[in-house]
Amino acid sequence: MTVTASEVKQKGVSLFEKLLDGFSEVIINVRGKDKYCVIPFEEYEEFRAYKLEKAHKEVMEDIEAGRYHTDLRRHFDAIEEAIKGD
Repeated sequence: MTVTASEVKQKGVSLFEKLLDGFSEVIINVRGKDKYCVIPFEEYEEFRAYKLEKAHKEVMEDIEAGRYHTDLRRHFDAIEEAIKGD
């Protein structure tokens, strides 16, 4: 289900409560573009757990393949470069 940002402003969060009774997600459209998605909190928790499990699996694969280092200077240099890029 898609709603506009102005509908959300007019009706507030009660709009989500009504819509999520009949739909699994609510897309908020801002100036003609889908911008946000509202889902029940329980689904968000499941999604977040999935993302953390996926990240853990990727890290373990990198470790097993030797794609890591323990050089602190190299790590700090990478952080400084990332900060400069912002």
